[in-house]
Amino acid sequence: MRTFDLTPLYRSAIGFDRLASLLEQRAEPSYPPYNIELVSEDNYRIVMALAGFTRDEVEIVTERDTLHVTGRKQKDDTQRTFLHRGIAARDFEQRFQLANHVKVTGASFDNGMLTIDLVREVPEAFKPRKIAIGDANGATSNVQQLEQRNAA
Repeated sequence: MRTFDLTPLYRSAIGFDRLASLLEQRAEPSYPPYNIELVSEDNYRIVMALAGFTRDEVEIVTERDTLHVTGRKQKDDTQRTFLHRGIAARDFEQRFQLANHVKVTGASFDNGMLTIDLVREVPEAFKPRKIAIGDANGATSNVQQLEQRNAA
């Protein structure tokens, strides 16, 4: 049994901590093989190796916090005799749980590699804001002054 240490992913990836937990729980190898990359602080990339598939046979759908990647191989009526068959050409469905505020920004398919770009866009209401500390004399709240300046 193979085990993977995803501790570096927890330290450096923002938004994929739940995804890393789900990956750790999987015991069986997954098909097709894929990588999850941290491109920059809030940008991620999933790269999937889809040898034998064409762009028309792959579908990407997002629904709430789940990314579905599905591949349906078209039936080939050509009669072939394989001495060794190492390239899997079977249908697949891969699901990724996305963290809050992670959205798919684009996808491309080149030379059998599917690349899905993701970005974490945190709304302003959820971003941290600095709170000014007022004096003990009950002076006007600096928080209100900061909010008025930001609104202007």
